[in-house]
Amino acid sequence: MRTAVQRMSLADHAPRQFAAMFRFQQSIRLERGLGDLISLRASQVNDCAFCVDMHSQDMRAAGESDERIHGVALWRESPLFNERERAALELCEAVTLVAETHVPDAVWERALASFDEDELAQLVFAIAAINAWNRLNVATRREPGD
Repeated sequence: MRTAVQRMSLADHAPRQFAAMFRFQQSIRLERGLGDLISLRASQVNDCAFCVDMHSQDMRAAGESDERIHGVALWRESPLFNERERAALELCEAVTLVAETHVPDAVWERALASFDEDELAQLVFAIAAINAWNRLNVATRREPGD
């Protein structure tokens, strides 16, 4: 099977927009570990090889265990995640698959039980941001390790 070749560099061809996306990402205030978990999970759901590779490496560099990194794909079956992380991962999947799930009330309520409204707002923006990055990187076929 042939691997797809990168189509273009958005940073080269749309530098203002790329920089704006980066500034948007940097404006989100969410604890690092939680942000890493949702970035990895959304990237897995969206089949973004570049982002899965990048976030796995970032998590490892930040001291996250290989068990937890690998466990993100099966977080529901793993005992390695606490209730707050589970609520964030569940919301991440629901928002990432919004056309299918419409973010059920029960998912929102579980997130609200684990996060105050300000934290939840940051979490929603973090999920939206990684989904945007995934779409940009999948569309342009950005390659892992780039």
